[in-house]
Amino acid sequence: MTDGERLVPSTPILVGVGQTTWRGAPEDPVTTKALLVKAARAALADTGCAEALGRAVDTLACVRHWVDSLPMPPGTPRLTNPPKSLAKALGLRPRRHVYTHVGGNTPQALVNHYAEHIARGAADTVLIAGAEAHRSFTALQKAGGDLSAWEEDEGEPDEVLGDPRPGATSHERAHGIGVPISTYPLFEEAYRKHRGRSRAGHRVVMGALMSRFTDVAAANPYAWFREVRTGAEIVTPTDGNRIVSTPYTKRMNAIDAVDMGAALVLTSVARARALGIPRGKWIFLHGAAEASELWHVSARVDYHSCGAIRAMAHEALAMADRRIAQIDCFDLYSCFPVAVEIAAAELALHEDDPRGLTVTGGLPYFGGPGNNYATHAIATMAERLRQKPGSFGLVTANGWYLTKHAVGIYSTAPVEGPWVRGDPSRLQSELDAREHPELVEAPEGAARVETYTVLHDRDGPRRVILVGRLGDGRRFLANTPKDRPELVERFLAEDLMGARGTVAQGEDGRNAFIPGGA
Repeated sequence: MTDGERLVPSTPILVGVGQTTWRGAPEDPVTTKALLVKAARAALADTGCAEALGRAVDTLACVRHWVDSLPMPPGTPRLTNPPKSLAKALGLRPRRHVYTHVGGNTPQALVNHYAEHIARGAADTVLIAGAEAHRSFTALQKAGGDLSAWEEDEGEPDEVLGDPRPGATSHERAHGIGVPISTYPLFEEAYRKHRGRSRAGHRVVMGALMSRFTDVAAANPYAWFREVRTGAEIVTPTDGNRIVSTPYTKRMNAIDAVDMGAALVLTSVARARALGIPRGKWIFLHGAAEASELWHVSARVDYHSCGAIRAMAHEALAMADRRIAQIDCFDLYSCFPVAVEIAAAELALHEDDPRGLTVTGGLPYFGGPGNNYATHAIATMAERLRQKPGSFGLVTANGWYLTKHAVGIYSTAPVEGPWVRGDPSRLQSELDAREHPELVEAPEGAARVETYTVLHDRDGPRRVILVGRLGDGRRFLANTPKDRPELVERFLAEDLMGARGTVAQGEDGRNAFIPGGA
């Protein structure tokens, strides 16, 4: 039986991918819109019939930009409707202009969402694009340059997709949780403890893992840092590689000061045939799923695992009728080492799996363009799969703090039968029903450390951020007392994971933990 005989015409396929990286000098900036346009044109051209396919685009979706994702000063220039601005620049006339809420999960979630729309006839051809010109914007802003080209008023998008809930509570933020550089290290230390590793031993493992990511980035023409680094270079603190939050040095953090864009084109088998898009361009989405963890960091079951990743991966693999051993290549979301480590563990992968855990190079080395990294990962994966027809690739995407997740399983091999995915609400209801520790906002008495990190600034260690448990198992958040700077040094000098001490609420409303013997 040929592809033509067994393929359902409404089957969704990825037919075009495009990426761009701007390497101009800081005094030669590029705008976010310019990157969007360049990436989108590349994706349309990749199909081999840009003009005809462009006329078929009925939905244009943009991944949320950095300036719309964080609190910004009043008057910050922005595109009010990025998808409409992009459509006008390209001369496209889509019926729907769609934007997203915050989240590194959103590129893969958009692919899943619109694949379903195409399969049931609710969309014909979809252009998904994202870009960040964070480096250019920041340099121009610091220099007092003209930012008028960054601004365009096209009204509001027709729809905003994704989960709009903030990533952290006011109580979490008061204790330093809710910023990625001080939150992911809490998971890292818990994961280390769970694996039974010393701090020195775990640094070796992290360094080896991330060194392999630099190997991939060095070979990727779109990567921001195309330099192979040893594990020791990555994990060893130096003047140029300072500690950000223990145990992470700067080279283990996602790098957002980049100028990058990427875009994808989805359509149906029927449309691709009608336009004559070469069969070798077609990428099928065999498995798709999304799931969220218990939303707030302080509510997690623990800090060394992620049930949402495990559950959604199981769902996607079942949809694809594949086992993890049958996946040929991966791109696991990699904002920090622990995001990779936990995802690998939940997928039953070894950290040194010979297939590799990234095709792109990872956010610290390829670059972390805001919410849009996964668009690059999907584009890179598509190119890899085209080079090895019949192979399968898996991409994960992550938003907030191991909070929002999406996964896609791709191949040039055809999907047989109707394209149907499971109901994500069923999976989510099961995850939301899990038991987890109760949080006490004003704890008092004997306590122990569940996990912690020491946040640094350019002048050195500044603050201990700590999650702990009371004797009855209830959870609390704390710092060390402001008037006890020597305790910060103690948390650096000693491995105090699991250490006992006392906790109480301070006059400023924040909880203070003092380890035993202090």
